[in-house]
Amino acid sequence: MDERELRELLNAEEIPPVDANARMGAINLALAAFDDAQREKARSTQKKRQGFGIWHRLTGRSNAEPGEQPMKSRFLYGGMATATAVILAVVTYRTMPLVPEETFKPAPTATTGTADTEQAVAGREAKKAEQDKPAEAVQRDEPLRSVAPPPAAGQSAAPATPPQPLADRLLRQSPEAAASRPLAKEDRAASQLGAFSGATGSAQPGDRLPPAQYEAAGRDQFANVAENAVKRVADDPVSTFSVDVDTASYAFVRRMLMRGVLPQKDAVRVEELINYFDYDYPVPATREQPFQPSVGVMPSPWKEGNKLVRIGIKGYSLQAAEKPRSNLVFLLDVSGSMNAPDKLPLMVNSMKLLLDSLKPDDTVAVVTYAGAAGTVLEPTKAAEKQKILAALDRLTAGGSTAGAAGIRQAYALAEGSFDPKAVNRVILATDGDFNVGITNRDELKGFVERKRQSGVFLTVLGFGQGNLNDRLMQELAQNGNGVAAYVDTLSEARKLLVEGASAMLFPIAKDVKIQVEFNPKTVAEYRLIGYETRALQRQDFNNDKVDAGDIGAGHTVTALYEITPVGGGSALIGDSRYQDAAKPAAATGFADEYAFLNIRYKLPSEDSSKLITAPVSLSQTLTGSQLGEAQWAAAVAGFGQILKGGAYTGSFAYDDVIALAQGAKGADTFGYRAEFLNLVRLAKTAAALPNR
Repeated sequence: MDERELRELLNAEEIPPVDANARMGAINLALAAFDDAQREKARSTQKKRQGFGIWHRLTGRSNAEPGEQPMKSRFLYGGMATATAVILAVVTYRTMPLVPEETFKPAPTATTGTADTEQAVAGREAKKAEQDKPAEAVQRDEPLRSVAPPPAAGQSAAPATPPQPLADRLLRQSPEAAASRPLAKEDRAASQLGAFSGATGSAQPGDRLPPAQYEAAGRDQFANVAENAVKRVADDPVSTFSVDVDTASYAFVRRMLMRGVLPQKDAVRVEELINYFDYDYPVPATREQPFQPSVGVMPSPWKEGNKLVRIGIKGYSLQAAEKPRSNLVFLLDVSGSMNAPDKLPLMVNSMKLLLDSLKPDDTVAVVTYAGAAGTVLEPTKAAEKQKILAALDRLTAGGSTAGAAGIRQAYALAEGSFDPKAVNRVILATDGDFNVGITNRDELKGFVERKRQSGVFLTVLGFGQGNLNDRLMQELAQNGNGVAAYVDTLSEARKLLVEGASAMLFPIAKDVKIQVEFNPKTVAEYRLIGYETRALQRQDFNNDKVDAGDIGAGHTVTALYEITPVGGGSALIGDSRYQDAAKPAAATGFADEYAFLNIRYKLPSEDSSKLITAPVSLSQTLTGSQLGEAQWAAAVAGFGQILKGGAYTGSFAYDDVIALAQGAKGADTFGYRAEFLNLVRLAKTAAALPNR
């Protein structure tokens, strides 16, 4: 095809009229291509091998060295440049409507060109832009290009308006749209052309458009449960609840306070704040009775005349030789909502920390779920660490959240490699945002509850903020005989998965229930502080079919009751005119007891419960180090109650929490208690709502 045929072909092509932006973009590219051709021509004339005359250029002949093939084409050089410019203009037109004009910039001039040449090119482009500017743009004096003409002599250059890249628009759109919607036509075209330069925000050929980071706010879900009320012993003398070793609430509260915001009230579970800390309770000597109770009484720090009854238990600590093998399945959420630095990357690094705490003979499998579930790694010995790390490093986030499908596949994998002598556990790491497949909480709870009968337990780790489904995570962990925890930092991951690996992985007791019967002769009222989501019916205590909490090796559990002694004058509920008169007189026995403690538990391999009992006498006043431990727990409990509104703490304030906690901090080997004091100080100035 010669130049004439090419021109006829281009003339025959029907090209619709272009808008100003598209036209200017095409001209920019054509001018840049022409300048490149001119510079190439100038450089070629300096080469010795290309020093032949004009006739040789026109005919295509060359003074080629032996072995080289001469050019066979005979296009005129000027015709080639013209055709190239026209073709670029047509191709660019077909692309330009799909890409915002602001993402284009003319190619920079070569460093070999002089300043005069660059100024001339810029001036020519500015003049052409002025001629082609639409009338309305001229009236508003709005520039159509991102490159302004050079300033006149004596004038300073006006600052250029920075471009608005597509990546910024993607990050500003709603979280749901950013995570799930398909790209619009112009966005798809821009992503095909490339990503955006970090320095200028302009498209660069060969780059890839990074996925938009998922951001959500105000969608955290917590169970709305009323705070435990004061009860009259004469009306309801028995309190029953399941133990709780979860710590998710403390870590979430810490995250919010570190951001300068008070947590929402439903996010504060006082018992999880108390049980975040370890306490110096007596350690049992044998696994057959995996814990022994520690009880005592101290004055209430927020209400004069009242007392606190402290109940503490510490689980048996397994020696290294006693720890069974672990058969673990990592069930990892890689949906689009996990595309944030505090979610997927933190989750992967947390799993790597847990991997370091495993024995070579332990096995690890990896299942992921987004729009669908898939097995990334079949059960693999922890000794093959690099293989497991490589599987974790390949994970990326995207798509919806088919959590139920992932749970089914993880349990199937765990059951397929089940070892009756090992600890068989699924570790679910997610933000809890299940939105595909089975999303009904009751159906998911029922599935997990049935699967725990097979001997496979479930632990749930939460990540991220703004879209956290804490309510679902708590219910799954409680019904799966596992722990629910929240990971806000890598330090928290180390505390949970390295320092607390034995407590999380190795249960020493299951279905642990506590029941306290108060003596109406010595106690007028009582109130259980926290454990609202763990309340049980009185008849559930002796029913071994009713599920309850589990305790891992070395776990500590603390419960606080606030009581009003008879005759103390601080009761909140008045006497009943008729019921009290109709009731028989209180028994004369047990006048030296406040209450009687009952604890039921099952060994991990058994289905029948065992019973531990202990009285709480008036003489069991805490002293020494045990008083200090109880005062620390009371300070944390007071802080949690203030965050929830302080319905029962009166004038007890943050400064009172700090004063009480400072005197009871103790050794604080890892600095967790010092961190708590800083959180209380932050709460004094924290905002009630985040500044979005």
